[in-house]
Amino acid sequence: MEFNIGVKIKTLRKERKLTLQDVANETGFSPALISQIENNNVSPPIATLSKIARFFDVKMGFFFEEGEEATRYEIVRKNDRRVVSRVISKDGTGHGYTYETLSYRKKNKKMEPFLLTISERASEETLYNHEGEEFLLILDGSAELILGDERFILEAGDAAYFDSTVKHRLLSKNGAIVQVLAVVTR
Repeated sequence: MEFNIGVKIKTLRKERKLTLQDVANETGFSPALISQIENNNVSPPIATLSKIARFFDVKMGFFFEEGEEATRYEIVRKNDRRVVSRVISKDGTGHGYTYETLSYRKKNKKMEPFLLTISERASEETLYNHEGEEFLLILDGSAELILGDERFILEAGDAAYFDSTVKHRLLSKNGAIVQVLAVVTR
């Protein structure tokens, strides 16, 4: 099951009586990209979603909620994980990323845990940044982490913790599948 993130963004925008241009002016994204996201033609990377959440003053978890009651804990079985997005770039090409949320019922979370699968090495190396902090644990495979002007090779068992305002990108080192536990704060 996938989440309908675009509809939630469009609803927030319309509730606030904002145009696509208003949102674009405040987030730095083009009106065309905002429209593509709202119409579920493009799945936004987590960094983009974080910036949109901050603009609308909602937690990123808002986009993954299903209206259930608040709970103090949550158990998500392996077979119950939800695909959050298969990230696609503005030009329609794949980035080779798939995010699965590891917590989708718990409301008002301070962190968002994901299982990130990188299935290929992206041809471009666009860096992203957003508010908050990020923790990455390489579960399987070899990855290349770009943090600002530095590059780090991470193997299974290696971890990275960084301020998400630093421009960053995680890539498959050699094009093979990489699985990562990613935890993002707002």
